[in-house]
Amino acid sequence: MDRIKKKLGFGCMRLPMKDGSIDEKQTAMMFDRFIEEGFNYFDTAHGYHSGLSEVMVRKYLTSRHPREDYLLTDKLTEPYFESEKDIRPFFEEQLRICGVDYFDFYLMHAQGAGNYGKFKRCRAYEVAQELKAEGKIRHVGLSFHDRAEVLDEILTDHPEVEVVQIQFNYLDFDDPAVQSERVYNVCRKHGKKVLIMEPVKGGSLASVPPDAERIFGSLGNASPASYALRFAAGFEDVICVLSGMSNMEQCLDNIATMKYFRPLDENETAAVNAVRDVIRSKNLISCTSCRYCTDGCPKHISIPDLFSCMNIKQLYHNWNADFYYNDVYTLNGGRASDCIKCRKCEKVCPQHLPIASLLEKVAAEFDK
Repeated sequence: MDRIKKKLGFGCMRLPMKDGSIDEKQTAMMFDRFIEEGFNYFDTAHGYHSGLSEVMVRKYLTSRHPREDYLLTDKLTEPYFESEKDIRPFFEEQLRICGVDYFDFYLMHAQGAGNYGKFKRCRAYEVAQELKAEGKIRHVGLSFHDRAEVLDEILTDHPEVEVVQIQFNYLDFDDPAVQSERVYNVCRKHGKKVLIMEPVKGGSLASVPPDAERIFGSLGNASPASYALRFAAGFEDVICVLSGMSNMEQCLDNIATMKYFRPLDENETAAVNAVRDVIRSKNLISCTSCRYCTDGCPKHISIPDLFSCMNIKQLYHNWNADFYYNDVYTLNGGRASDCIKCRKCEKVCPQHLPIASLLEKVAAEFDK
């Protein structure tokens, strides 16, 4: 783990898009620039970008840069195995797709009370340790989306776990649903190193309300996203903070923020706390646009985008949100009012959002 050069990692979950597909040219340029600036940690998973994230990693990272120049994390995700015998073939396929002989980090993906039993039943943690003994994994860990007591149970069962990836940002820090602080403290209790995901909460902390932006503006010209990254990276035992960078502008801003990282000072911490209060006062939908909810939606509702429209309407009260709702995201169907309340989305939502109820509110606003 000491090979992580700097505290910023490239999350390959939100790669740049162009005309409905991954912008491969920009992806290659971003990967190259990231490495050129001295960063080396990359994170992917088989389901990201409907299976194309790992492909992009092979095409524009592992086939173009020496193996010693990067660290690569991949994950064992629940839908891709049903028994212990499925795990090793799936893992070998991930190695093949990514174009590597080993993963630096391999995580049991999105662990929580809902799926941990399956991972136990299939001996997933034990298989990962076998693969580590064979030199195909350097470090075994888990990513986590649940209550602190569930993580405590998992780490008690599996003290061999080396690292835990958690959702952690200044808005979720003391949130009773996400429990970022409590989950972080469980990691510390068990002596685990911490990887951070969603430090900018799916980009929502990069574009804060105007009154919150003025608070950051009083400190200087740094971006709102920079304060979110530095907040998360400043905690003890945090070894890397992931950013799902979607364009070169975000990449360069993150690089500038984290190349010579320094924790928030007293004035910056006060500003972050004030911004947190402003954002919470807006009663926005706390969606991170992970899009786990969209794959199984029988009505093909683009849930994160509709929530984004709702938040924009709440913040700015102008025509822009209505335009995007009607003429972009629901042009070919999938309106909020189409929801049949099957609640498949709610079972996979890392934020534990009451999505069906929230879609009712979106429908009341836009589907009049």
